[in-house]
Amino acid sequence: MPVALAISPHLDDAAFSAGGTLARLGAQGWQVVMATVFTASVANPQGFALACQLDKGLGPHVDYMALRRSEDCFATEALGIEAPVHLPFREAPHRGYASAPELFSELRPDDSVGLNLADAFERLVADTQPDLILAPQAVGGHVDHVQVVRAFRAAQPPLPVLWWRDFPYTVRDAAPKQPLRHLFEPYPEWMVRFGAEAERRKAEACAAYASQIGFQFGGAEGLRERLAAEDGIERFRVQGKLPDGILD
Repeated sequence: MPVALAISPHLDDAAFSAGGTLARLGAQGWQVVMATVFTASVANPQGFALACQLDKGLGPHVDYMALRRSEDCFATEALGIEAPVHLPFREAPHRGYASAPELFSELRPDDSVGLNLADAFERLVADTQPDLILAPQAVGGHVDHVQVVRAFRAAQPPLPVLWWRDFPYTVRDAAPKQPLRHLFEPYPEWMVRFGAEAERRKAEACAAYASQIGFQFGGAEGLRERLAAEDGIERFRVQGKLPDGILD
């Protein structure tokens, strides 16, 4: 059985950006592993980190990341793929990024998480032995996405890799930030169009991230509208040679 490994920075990124493709692969008999990087619970969050959950209506005693990990499990069920893998790294607000603008600015000089990420990615690839990897391009410029791309490339992952366009950052601005565009422009573009069943599975998976829907899309109806506008298509940059007949 061929194996596909999706590297998701946050608990929602892979489903939002490549959920239809993951559902199609699963339906075609692939073992699909969705691994999310920044999932660690942090006791007694403070400052901006605490504000990030308070503004979603979650009190300070709620284990925000445990809630999100649970949502991720429902999302993988909806996609029809393996149970998720959760890596134990802290999100940017717990690493010194103190405001929303800082999340989309330059990496902090003291943010050394990338060194540990590269080691973790090497172990993850060794454990899963993937025939195909899916990962973000860091469209939008979120520092966690940038760290994942840089560390993953440093780990020299096996090819092929489908580098996805990070949704919904792709549609928030007419010209979204693409700090790593130079890395991906040499690779050919590839479009995946998925049918009604994969589209339904993706919509259900995205809706599973209930804690994020209001913030990201303004509510469930906003999510449905955004997904409908994508017209059942996901776009990638392809590094390496894809397996014959994939997603035909």
